[in-house]
Amino acid sequence: MALVLEWTNEQEAREISDTLINQLQQLLQIAGREEQIELGEVTLTFVNNDQIQELNRNYRGMDKPTDVLSFPMREEGADEMKILYGDLETISDDEDVMEGWFGEEQIGDIVISIPKAIEQAEEYGHSFEREVGFLFVHGFLHLIGYDHQTEEDEARMTEKQEKVLQEAGLTR
Repeated sequence: MALVLEWTNEQEAREISDTLINQLQQLLQIAGREEQIELGEVTLTFVNNDQIQELNRNYRGMDKPTDVLSFPMREEGADEMKILYGDLETISDDEDVMEGWFGEEQIGDIVISIPKAIEQAEEYGHSFEREVGFLFVHGFLHLIGYDHQTEEDEARMTEKQEKVLQEAGLTR
């Protein structure tokens, strides 16, 4: 199994073109290579603002629409790794773990609000495709453990995002 993107469209604000999907697949390959992740599946869902607001409220306690949400399928604790997809499975330090952190597992889900992406592309003065690409890479980095709670973490994440987008030709 390679690094795979599965996607669904649950919104009607904008048609999702094959060109956009091909671009997102390219971004996934670049980001995966940069982070040394060769195997796994990322599920992407395009939604409207009401749908993402409901998810944001239910999972983050924030009752407002947002642009992107990430739901990692694995969390690693001090003594165990939980696979949060299908049945919960615990792998202790004493057991053999598959080669590579993700193996052939589901890496996680990314949800992008297309109306928010349209709005932000206009606000930032760049293309819709660049905005969706940015949101996708941002979401992917969250799936694999990056965050931006501190200024240092945000700077590191921003640098990684920009490097992937630059390589794909999605400049501002």
